[in-house]
Amino acid sequence: MSKTIERDVLSRKIIDTCLKMNQMGLNQGTAGNVSARFQDGMLITPTGIPYEQLTESHIVYIDNEGHFEEGKLPSSEWRFHQAVYQARADAQAVVHNHAIYCTAVSILNRPIPAIHYMVGATGTTHVPCAPYATFGSRELSDYVAQTITQSKAILLQHHGMIACGENLEKALWLTHEVEVLAHLYLQTLAITDSVPVLSDDDMAIVLEKFKSYGLRIEE
Repeated sequence: MSKTIERDVLSRKIIDTCLKMNQMGLNQGTAGNVSARFQDGMLITPTGIPYEQLTESHIVYIDNEGHFEEGKLPSSEWRFHQAVYQARADAQAVVHNHAIYCTAVSILNRPIPAIHYMVGATGTTHVPCAPYATFGSRELSDYVAQTITQSKAILLQHHGMIACGENLEKALWLTHEVEVLAHLYLQTLAITDSVPVLSDDDMAIVLEKFKSYGLRIEE
């Protein structure tokens, strides 16, 4: 497959992921952004174009030095996508959105603890929350780089969430799982602030089982 065809195919998958994300109710309007690792950099959604209007030619390539194609403007959040790829060698795709329940928990500046064994889908025992910084800033990308090493999904204080995965399908799948966890957490917080959580021993068993569990999709 030529590099041009390979790029177009991946660009189409990025657009389809954006559209599905909105259809699933995980995002609103043009908020959020999606990227995938490509060659010596990444392909990412542009800024300011509604997902329904995107074509493969709109998707922006950014190299590992942060240089992007002339005449194209990437998402304002491109820096923290780059930070995820630099921090996690296993990340091949990144999904960011303002999912309602994840964003609500991020406003509380709380991690999502082990309220349900599906927290293990993140590769750890909780979903951490990165400190607040202005969107698009280098400061925010630094916070993301520090926090994403703890988990494949993180919250961004007063902002939203990020999930990464081995491919776009898995990143979107994890995004949905974390949004469900955030919803459950908020519902239980409405009853008690001392929400029961699974023990470290219980989660150790879950994390071991998750090594062979999950969405099986081949690119």
